[in-house]
Amino acid sequence: MTMLPDMPTPDRTGDIVLLVDDMPQSLGALAQVLEADGYTVLVAHSGEAALARLDLVTPDAILLDALMPGWSGFETCRRIKAEPAWSHIPVIFMTGLSETAHVVEGFDAGGVDYVVKPLRAQEVQARLATHVRNARAVRLARDAVDVGGHGVLVVDGRGRIAWQSPQAQRWLAEGFADAPAGVPSAAAAWLAATDQPGTADALARRAHPDGRQLVARRLGAVGLGEVMWLLSLQAAGEAAPSRLATAALTPRETEVLSWVAKGKTNRDVAEILGMSPRTVNKHLEHVFEKLGVETRAAAAALASRELG
Repeated sequence: MTMLPDMPTPDRTGDIVLLVDDMPQSLGALAQVLEADGYTVLVAHSGEAALARLDLVTPDAILLDALMPGWSGFETCRRIKAEPAWSHIPVIFMTGLSETAHVVEGFDAGGVDYVVKPLRAQEVQARLATHVRNARAVRLARDAVDVGGHGVLVVDGRGRIAWQSPQAQRWLAEGFADAPAGVPSAAAAWLAATDQPGTADALARRAHPDGRQLVARRLGAVGLGEVMWLLSLQAAGEAAPSRLATAALTPRETEVLSWVAKGKTNRDVAEILGMSPRTVNKHLEHVFEKLGVETRAAAAALASRELG
């Protein structure tokens, strides 16, 4: 591929991409383009070989053929996503299959994108760069959450764990080590049993091997059908932190909520705190989101119960 001499190119130093195809020789041109773009390119000729590579090095992205002898690309992707240490790696499927059923199967297996053969190197470059950048941002966010010691996870609309911080991953692995259905499935079922309609302040508890309790508190919806949970380890019999304690309200939001709990209108609160009713409403929108409630009455009831 020819690039204009004055076109700035991103620094790919250190970025690794794994190409998985049962006919890797057909990807020679793509590999050359990616290497010229600064990627370190690794190649595997089967799903089994790909997992062997992953035991040695963690790439920044995987380009995976969908149809291969032995494990298909879909099966390989599912095995990759089942391993916590590899689940963050973006997988882009490469295939000549363009039917909707195959595209859906690729996404359902955990893929983030789909490119149809014959491959167009420039298109693959653009998609790859975007997914590597996004995956890095997510990884940094996960690490930041972990540094804070928080166990956070998100369950999608199908009841599957879609994302978990490293701390949450460790606690679930310890708490569900003997689960016959596997850690992710057993943990998701545990949360689903608690997250029933009408349980806005859902709280799940489970004995931890070290004698403490693994506690999960429902923080609320974070996307279409997605729910965020906060995990903590507590001594047996210790009270779980309140919803307000885990909501991370700002001092101003807490003030607004406290006056709403006392039955004040937005206009009343605005006059008391010296702000506009519009600003009060904006604060309340943030409060509803953080508390995982949808109405003023629900927020007021929660605040009255916990603030007194």
